[in-house]
Amino acid sequence: MVSGVGHTRFGRLDGEGLESLVVEAVRAALADAAVPGGAVDAVFFGNFNAGMQPMAFGSSLALQADEGLLGVAATRVENACASGSAAVHQGIQAILAGAADTVLVVGAEKMTDSSPETVGRALLGADYDAAGTASRHGFAGLFAAVALEYQRRYGAIGDEMAWIAAKNHGNGLANPYAHLRRDLGFEFCRDVSDANPMVADPLRRTDCSPVSDGAAALVLQRGDLAARSLARIAGYSQSSDYLPAARRDPLAFEGTKAAVAQAFKMADRTLSDLAFAEVHDCFTIAELLVYEAIGLAGPGRAKDVVDAGITHKDGKLPVNPSGGLKSKGHPVGATGVSQHVLAALQLSGRAGDMQVPHAGVGLVHNMGGLAVANYATIMESV
Repeated sequence: MVSGVGHTRFGRLDGEGLESLVVEAVRAALADAAVPGGAVDAVFFGNFNAGMQPMAFGSSLALQADEGLLGVAATRVENACASGSAAVHQGIQAILAGAADTVLVVGAEKMTDSSPETVGRALLGADYDAAGTASRHGFAGLFAAVALEYQRRYGAIGDEMAWIAAKNHGNGLANPYAHLRRDLGFEFCRDVSDANPMVADPLRRTDCSPVSDGAAALVLQRGDLAARSLARIAGYSQSSDYLPAARRDPLAFEGTKAAVAQAFKMADRTLSDLAFAEVHDCFTIAELLVYEAIGLAGPGRAKDVVDAGITHKDGKLPVNPSGGLKSKGHPVGATGVSQHVLAALQLSGRAGDMQVPHAGVGLVHNMGGLAVANYATIMESV
């Protein structure tokens, strides 16, 4: 059970450090769950870093939030952009294994005080071919190549990617934690301009998630121990794909397909049961491909989903009602934890202006690298 959550604002948070972000999120989550630090059996800390911060050993930073946490086993978990979900799944497994009854999970990243070159080089460390190299475009260049291949096979998708960007920016306007709270509209996202330049053809700035600071935390507990329950973990799965790009079809997202299918099976749920999904839209082409990977559309037909408005806030399956990474921001280690926090708020009816009606079942999808590390969690209301 998720019994408490905490979330800092995401964005360029000058004056905040990794420690202060972790402390803020942890204190909020413990207070929300009404759980003292001394009741926590284990801490899992999602953090990528990869040279963006000198502090590379932050597992015990959570102890700064509550003296009762002194002595609790704290472990840093890293799996590229999926580090947050990796930490969440470690917490779930600790409880299911009987090794813990109450687990604190926190994900955090401090990125904006590093130079663009440092951030780009760090993120490229998650790519087999580009690790250790300098790149003007970074991961945007890698996903741009995916978008070009999609267009080669199936036709132009510039408008569809712009619609996804506009949708997520519109949703993010209602998210008090979001980095970019601006409803930009379809035309702005579609048109290349001085304010929306081409980053890596065909990806415009509005197709790319921002570099962000932030933290999120949640308390997981064995169901019979939770004083309050915001959501139930009904199914979860991780699936890894080959690291070398030459061994993967860039459009297949096979690891995402496998992780989602296995999570659905564990939860005894199907796509039709979902009320919403929070998915990894590091770039708009990624969200487009996730539509196909989770079964909303067949290969090359994701544009039909966009054109029909299926994933809009008032559509059949709202995707990223939080604004997603595109609007909310992408502080790498915090992202997966944030997705679970926002899903728990939806399922407990506490999402405020982000709330999706009748939110009984939700999907969280988080990936590291170019769909190499893939995590899926099915969460339900209680």
